[in-house]
Amino acid sequence: MTQAPPGQPRIAVVVKGYPRLSETFIAQELLGLEQAGLALEIWSLRRPTDGAVHEMHLRIAAPVHYLPEYLYQAPWRVLKGAWAALRRPRLRRVLAVFWKDVLRDPTPNRGRRLGQALVLAHELSDAVRHVHVHYLHTPASVARYAALLTGRTFSFSAHAKDIWTTTDWEKREKIADSAWGVTCTCVGCETLRRLSPDLEPEKVSLVYHGLDLSRFPEPPQRRADADGSGAERAVAIVAVGRAVAKKGFGDLLEALARLPADLAWRFTHIGSGELLPSLKEQARRLGLADRITWRGGLPQQAVIEALQAADLFALPCREGEAGDRDGLPNVIMEAATQALPILSTRFAGVPEFVREGRDGVLVPPGDVAALAAALEALIRDPARRAALGVSALERLQSGFSFGAGIATLVAKFDESLAAAAP
Repeated sequence: MTQAPPGQPRIAVVVKGYPRLSETFIAQELLGLEQAGLALEIWSLRRPTDGAVHEMHLRIAAPVHYLPEYLYQAPWRVLKGAWAALRRPRLRRVLAVFWKDVLRDPTPNRGRRLGQALVLAHELSDAVRHVHVHYLHTPASVARYAALLTGRTFSFSAHAKDIWTTTDWEKREKIADSAWGVTCTCVGCETLRRLSPDLEPEKVSLVYHGLDLSRFPEPPQRRADADGSGAERAVAIVAVGRAVAKKGFGDLLEALARLPADLAWRFTHIGSGELLPSLKEQARRLGLADRITWRGGLPQQAVIEALQAADLFALPCREGEAGDRDGLPNVIMEAATQALPILSTRFAGVPEFVREGRDGVLVPPGDVAALAAALEALIRDPARRAALGVSALERLQSGFSFGAGIATLVAKFDESLAAAAP
């Protein structure tokens, strides 16, 4: 790890939790920004809960600070932040913004956001010239209050759930107060631009995460005879993602149960999540338990090895609770690095990467019959799977450059730092 020079202006990056196995796209971006010469420090609203970390996290040099997840856990830090805020001339404006927010969202979580912001504002070093936040919901509230209180500019990266489950008034006001923002799908960008100030639609830009392909091995040579016609020709299906409603794993289990009994396949799921026990029970009830391996959350190297061992990648995204949905799941692109054919849905940002019939097969979200038919067709046709997988890899290499996205972000950060220079 290379530490930034002591006097170099810094960017404070606010995240909900760090490190997290499910957010490789954030770790990849932090590492890319550091490699481009930016000095960062990470401020997390929560301590880590995963039992492992990605190799990328070990390479990130930015110091990590944890805000009190619950204010009673660190009363002295909160009191010091509040006392320091009393001496700041911008406190009146922050309290006006906060009070307006509370009247529309009178929840304890709103007060916690202000308390975390007071701590953040007090503890940020003078070297921090700009604040950047991942996600427009809770983390952006903390970043916004702290930036307004200290007179710093702030920017945001919006992703998926934060776009679709945050109220329009809150998104509109956060966008208005921000210096700029980015998001990772066309549909998300269009949604946020409609909420941007009248003369500033370009305040929100589309920046795909892309993938740093140097982190991934060459795809393996797959079996040409895996057509599900017998145990030795069983097709290996893999899915990677948290066990939450928007991933559609319940639909996938129902579709697998509809496959002909003599069709040979096995299914591996990688990921943690609150629905894991109910999914396992669903698999048992459907008579699928002996064909499924549940591996839980894994570090990225183990995920890559599982992708290499598979013949087909499946992720039937759909709308989750309270309108929650994915953007463009990073793991779909990770599957493409291993030339895996992709079976997913025409939903959210998935069709922005997967071209129907060229890089994979897309079915309507929630359509179990269509999902089962697509599964059976792909299991029986190894030649088609191979062609789709090769096309998915070429699509990734030609149209989703990680370097281009980092270059865009670096330019925006450089502009913000220059504007904040004393």
